[in-house]
Amino acid sequence: MLIEGPGRTRARPFVLWFFHSFLTSSMLFIEAMPTFHCKIGTSDGRVVEKEFEAANSELLRENLEDQGFHVFQVKKRPLQFLKVREFGGRGLSGRRFLSFNQELLVLIRSGLPILQVLDAVIERIEPGRVLDVLRDIRDEVKGGSALSEAFAKFPRFFPHLYVASIQAGERSGDLPVTLDRYITYQKRVEALKAKVQGATFYPLLLSIAVAAVVLFLMLFVVPSFTQIYADANVDLPWATRLLIATAEGLTTFFPVLVPLLIGLAILARLFFRSEKGALLLDRFKLKLPFFGTLLLDYALSSFCRTFGTILSSGIPAVQAMRMARGTLNNRQLEGRLTGAIRMVEEGTLISASLEQAGFFPGIALRMVAAGETGGSLADMLGDIAEYYEQEVERLLDRLSTMIEPLMMLSMGLLIGGIVVAMYIPIFQLAGTVN
Repeated sequence: MLIEGPGRTRARPFVLWFFHSFLTSSMLFIEAMPTFHCKIGTSDGRVVEKEFEAANSELLRENLEDQGFHVFQVKKRPLQFLKVREFGGRGLSGRRFLSFNQELLVLIRSGLPILQVLDAVIERIEPGRVLDVLRDIRDEVKGGSALSEAFAKFPRFFPHLYVASIQAGERSGDLPVTLDRYITYQKRVEALKAKVQGATFYPLLLSIAVAAVVLFLMLFVVPSFTQIYADANVDLPWATRLLIATAEGLTTFFPVLVPLLIGLAILARLFFRSEKGALLLDRFKLKLPFFGTLLLDYALSSFCRTFGTILSSGIPAVQAMRMARGTLNNRQLEGRLTGAIRMVEEGTLISASLEQAGFFPGIALRMVAAGETGGSLADMLGDIAEYYEQEVERLLDRLSTMIEPLMMLSMGLLIGGIVVAMYIPIFQLAGTVN
């Protein structure tokens, strides 16, 4: 192959445009959970309309009914893929929420009245949306509302499980004990999340670095060598011809490729946010080799930890299972668990109903049956959660051990192949001169 004429160096004008398009499009995907417009009836006979965020409409309906509301309508807001999350607007992060609860526990144990406890907490919160919410909660409590009722009016800041734990503590008169139990649960969940995030951070960072290097080589370096070879009018080997053709194609279609990928990503996100699409995606996740097992173990540990914590707070089993169902974070598993909850409502043992769900391993079912028979189900669920948390840690360690050398090898072969393909003609020219 002979290269004639000027080399193509059209990549440079599109670089700034590419990063602008990338950053703009990325903002479209920074979203919160879906928002639902609800018409609900309160216990005092009023009908109000409010918006809530939830994983799906069925779970939101059950949570509202568990709180004593009569649900008339739950309707998902349209065009939510265009909604951008306001940074810092969703309230307390995991660590800040943990610190908030620890401070709340210390103040309650000191024997201060609840209004003075809230005043002390408010004094330490920096100005912002969280401070406004806490002031509203204080006003609600001052007006006669229970602390759990005040928290329940702000579901974007205080999860339903947290509100239920506070409510159980108020009913039993052991709010410090219940709050301490929730803090222990939250510490375990945050620790497991941190390990999952830590295991995925390095591969993600390495992938971004590889993509950036390859784009730089294809859009800047290869076109420069193309010009050199065109001026030298040399016969190129097939590897170099393939590399140059790829770089020229990428340069030519770059202005079309990025918007096309953005459009496909938006369409895919719209589809996977629908009930059918989300169900298909969750089924696909569970069938993935290695990762399917990892996701299932993580879902089991989260469900058992949450279920056991709620039972320890004195909440009935059926209601506890409904509240813990959302921690599975998989519509396929949630659908199967819904059938198991119906069986428990009809009088079936919890262990038998979970067996019919079809995704609980045998060892977990035997431990649930033993705890159910011995009256220590909450403790046994904690042991199950600890077992599967260890399994998740083991799988994450294996993933980290395997993926780092594989990615380094792939990166070396890819970048090394590009560099070698670019320099082969130069070596040939040097041999000809000698």
